Amino acid sequence: MPDALRDTGPQHSCGPAAGRLMQIGEAADRVGLSIRTIRHYEDAGLIVPSARSEGGFRLYTEPDLDRLAVVKRMKPLGFTLDEMRDLLGVLDALPTADPDDRPALLDRLGMFHTVATARVTALREQLAAATGFADTLRHQLDQHTSPR
Repeated sequence: MPDALRDTGPQHSCGPAAGRLMQIGEAADRVGLSIRTIRHYEDAGLIVPSARSEGGFRLYTEPDLDRLAVVKRMKPLGFTLDEMRDLLGVLDALPTADPDDRPALLDRLGMFHTVATARVTALREQLAAATGFADTLRHQLDQHTSPR
């Protein structure tokens, strides 16, 4: 079994649907973020640990990790903390939204999709330009290091 999925300690529960809780170090390993980054996201109000151990250690659930994964994927697209908080609020509200509120939430989600798609396109263009530059440098290296 992969280390990231191995149960390495006692299981804690804060309710029947909570599942296994993990300390911040395991959560950081599972999501691929540093402990410091997770604490920063907590300070910014993006994530709240589902529980705390008797010793005060943060304890996270799988839904907490899913939330961290959303934030992690927004970061390279240049979303601000406020925008991340807004999107997380939309995602939190949608499953139980009142039918009257649902269209506005879906509009906001659609706006995030549009912005994310535009930013992905811009990143692809930057990557293509960077790749072209690296290819030019490779050509220069090859041209000037070949035997004459």
